[in-house]
Amino acid sequence: MVFGTPNCTVIPDQVPSDPGIAGAGVLLSSTITAGLALVMSGSLVIQEFFQPHLTRHNPNPSKIRRKLLNGYSDQQILVGIGVQSIGLAKSDVLVPYHFFIIWMLSLLSMATHNATLLTLVKDLQRDRVLRWLRQFLMFVNLALSCVFGAFVLQSKARGLPNTLPIACSWTFDQAAREAAGADGTETKNNVAQGLDYFGTIITVAGNCVVFGLATWYLQSRLQRFYKTVQLLGLVLMAGIAIGATVRVFLLSQAFGNPDVKLSDQGEKSWSFGQLLSMLMLVLPVISAIEILRGEIAMAPPVQEEDKELLYNGELDSNPKIVNRF
Repeated sequence: MVFGTPNCTVIPDQVPSDPGIAGAGVLLSSTITAGLALVMSGSLVIQEFFQPHLTRHNPNPSKIRRKLLNGYSDQQILVGIGVQSIGLAKSDVLVPYHFFIIWMLSLLSMATHNATLLTLVKDLQRDRVLRWLRQFLMFVNLALSCVFGAFVLQSKARGLPNTLPIACSWTFDQAAREAAGADGTETKNNVAQGLDYFGTIITVAGNCVVFGLATWYLQSRLQRFYKTVQLLGLVLMAGIAIGATVRVFLLSQAFGNPDVKLSDQGEKSWSFGQLLSMLMLVLPVISAIEILRGEIAMAPPVQEEDKELLYNGELDSNPKIVNRF
């Protein structure tokens, strides 16, 4: 149900798994896609930093990698916006475990997009419409990420049980918390809760700082220490991506230990959706082959002169007799 009313009165002992969010195929495909984009971004930045003569003598260097990276950049920013929008729309049924994994996957996509932005900034600055469109998408992604952070902070502050929907974090009170403790629901100690709370605040604040720096980097025409900013920014984005990936894998049922009791092992099974997510990784290979081979040559349309020679009115009621000799 989308934008429904959550059931915050009954605290279940366990919740069903959701392979569409935390399945093995979904997590692996997201990680591999982000890893490929980061590797290509790093290779381009390092090439421009240590071998500038290649760029100077070649007016269009690394054409395949740049075109692929531009596609990855668009994909990552739209994936981040899409998964967060769906997560908020289903906040009445999603438990904190799945909600947090969505947030980490969006952080992974945001870090990957910023890494591609560091590499392709000169290409994006050539078109004002595309530059401001990218800026708008970055702002939407940041706004959604801050809303996610607010939900997570509220759930930590109110001690929301792991089996209740995340939307209950705004209505869950002390009496319900005591009832949860009486029913045997696991609760974290104060130190662990404080670390989670502090880490969430740092993550939200870091997202805002990164957005400000990315905005300056995208819009500024006079950029000092251009290559140094590229290298340091790429290392920072790679660190964020690795941190989000490790956190998701350790928390997921497919590869780690979830912090909530799940009623089944659905996130470990390789269902149709999981296999389809992995098969989608073949698309960049096809794109690379098409870019390498160039544009597909299409047959030209038939000209009017050719049509006249083929038809020339022989089938009319008064056909034209043309002497072809």
